[in-house]
Amino acid sequence: MTLVILGCALPQYQVWWTFFVVLFYLLSPLPTLIARRYNENSGSSTMAAYELAIFITMGFVVSSFALPIVLARSPSPEPVIKWGACYLTLAGNVVVYATLVGFFLTFDAEDADYIMW
Repeated sequence: MTLVILGCALPQYQVWWTFFVVLFYLLSPLPTLIARRYNENSGSSTMAAYELAIFITMGFVVSSFALPIVLARSPSPEPVIKWGACYLTLAGNVVVYATLVGFFLTFDAEDADYIMW
């Protein structure tokens, strides 16, 4: 999050449009969490809901990487954001999504002692 905020708030950038990727950060784990809960409660062995949730999640992830690039390449006389803000936001995306993947891998393990949380 620090990289995303720096991409928005540094004096040479001063544009808060890249902060909209935080919306994607909040929305991206929701389909997977909902599908996991649905599969646990329904007792069904089909993975269709889980696969659809992964597809929707990947749409959010790709959109969060595409938004700063599109804003930096806007065809107006001056781009909406500068490339430095785009790079900072993309680096922030990598850190946030690596953290989310680590969270899901850690708490999805069945043999861990801390699974009882």
